[in-house]
Amino acid sequence: QVQLVESGGGLVQAGGSLRLSCVASEDVFSNRDMGWYRQAPGTQRELIAVITKRGVKDVADSVKGRFTISRDINKNTMYLQMNNLKPEDTFVYYCNTRFYPYFTWGRGTQVTVSS
Repeated sequence: QVQLVESGGGLVQAGGSLRLSCVASEDVFSNRDMGWYRQAPGTQRELIAVITKRGVKDVADSVKGRFTISRDINKNTMYLQMNNLKPEDTFVYYCNTRFYPYFTWGRGTQVTVSS
């Protein structure tokens, strides 16, 4: 069973930056479309960034121009570079496959942006 571990979150002021990491227990990034999700309590997870198994990238309109997704297949790691953070980016961030069936969800990493 693939394990996903997210890290890199924290408390940052508006306008600041963070880089999130997602480490997988085995090679998934070369054979799956993967993505970053975010979720607030009591809401559904929202897919905000995708990188396909071929390396094609896309991000949601809400983060376009501010967030960048990337990966290092050799390290079984995916990243989310988040710049110009806004208070409305305050969520728990998760990584997982783009499509169902999903791997077991990790614990996520909390990002809190203060105004």
